[in-house]
Amino acid sequence: MSTTTFEVRKDSLQATQLRTAEDTSLSEGQVRVRIEHFALTANNITYAAFGDAMQYWQFFPTDREGWGIVPVWGFGTVLQSLHPGVAVGERLYGYWPMSTACVLQPQRLTEAGFSDGAPHRAGLQAVYNQYLRCSADQFYGAVDEGVQALLRPLFVTSWLIDDLLADNAFFGADTLLLSSASSKTAYGTAYQLRRRRGVRVVGLTSEANKAFCESLGCYERVLGYGELGELPQETACVYIDFAGNAALRRAIHTRFPNLKYSCSIGGTHLEALGNARDLPGPRATLFFAPAQAKKRQADWGAAELGRRLVDAWRTFSSAATAGPLPWLRVETHHGPEAVAAAYAQVLAGQSDPRVGHMLSLQRP
Repeated sequence: MSTTTFEVRKDSLQATQLRTAEDTSLSEGQVRVRIEHFALTANNITYAAFGDAMQYWQFFPTDREGWGIVPVWGFGTVLQSLHPGVAVGERLYGYWPMSTACVLQPQRLTEAGFSDGAPHRAGLQAVYNQYLRCSADQFYGAVDEGVQALLRPLFVTSWLIDDLLADNAFFGADTLLLSSASSKTAYGTAYQLRRRRGVRVVGLTSEANKAFCESLGCYERVLGYGELGELPQETACVYIDFAGNAALRRAIHTRFPNLKYSCSIGGTHLEALGNARDLPGPRATLFFAPAQAKKRQADWGAAELGRRLVDAWRTFSSAATAGPLPWLRVETHHGPEAVAAAYAQVLAGQSDPRVGHMLSLQRP
């Protein structure tokens, strides 16, 4: 048997290659999982853009200098097992390489799942090392696997951003500005924020995506990137930056002297990424979802945090998939060529915002 993997150049994300290698024998305690399908969104491009700074490249290292594997969320089935606690045929949800298979070393097993105990992952964020058994996953089954893989990890981030802002009384602001408003993480955040009292949620987007953002009903107002001047300069606001556009960030920090907080989430505008040094106003602070999750787990306990997330997920996923014009339409692509084409499209920011790409390197 062999495994095929999609790799990208770390310093030039447009450069990609496929590598196929013969499978090695499993060691005692390991399992081999066939990766059935996975989601590809702007969030995964953010993983690549911040791969060195946030250690995303380290989850699935390659043996070739300068090349990396973009992590993705999706589903797999256990093909081989030399671990007594994991059965062949089990279906798992988790964090995978863009590949046809992955070897895991399960540890800390529970009925719900396990973590990967591979030595190279020991110092990485634990939340990305968790693999959930679909048979026991409370998130699983409410919607199809495509919707879950596309929206679940993004929505968890969205929910935690909303929670951080509410936990800090929105830093004294009454207006929340969200860039890249058509992205799934942004509109998931907006969906949560609109349920809060006393704040206005304003989406910032390209002219091409304004109509889509307005159709969601998550934003009180949607502005094009060139329309910042329509907001009064004295607006007490928080900037939630999903775009990573350095020029836009500077424009917002400069225009609004009453900017209360600036939160950096991602980098959908790859061509315009830049540092956040020497900005007027508050320091741009990188949001790291696992840190807020850890705080809430300490505040509420793991069970209560999980219950709140599941309840919120069910409400949001229903809203996103309901009606004659759902926010998300899942498209599935099979085979290396289709994966490469979808990756290039998402990297270039050319995807229809209503389309979610579910990919598989397995041929149909």
